[in-house]
Amino acid sequence: MSLSVRIEREKRTVGIMIAMYCKHKHNSQQNLCAECMELTEFANTRIDKCIFQEDKPVCSECEVHCYRKDMRDKIKQVMRFAGPRMMYQHPILGIRHLIDKRRFKYIDPKVYRSLKKQDNQ
Repeated sequence: MSLSVRIEREKRTVGIMIAMYCKHKHNSQQNLCAECMELTEFANTRIDKCIFQEDKPVCSECEVHCYRKDMRDKIKQVMRFAGPRMMYQHPILGIRHLIDKRRFKYIDPKVYRSLKKQDNQ
């Protein structure tokens, strides 16, 4: 699986979850409210800048806190609301997310960097 496919799928999954949350909690019908649009942009930036890249664990399994505290609290609310609903409204993305959760586990960044250096030599 190529890096861009997995990263784009993760962005799409997060975007759908935020849209589900916004529609229900903020009564947004077609477009995201300003707060949810900001959260979506922030999440996409964090996914793009993840130090693990192709070995990236799902965010809930990661111990590197790259989200600001306020954004972390917001995304947790979104995930708690939308996570269980994903299996009903977007079952394929929900299942793929569960597979990624099992496949890609957290590795300490120091260990990860040393392994990457060994691979490049």
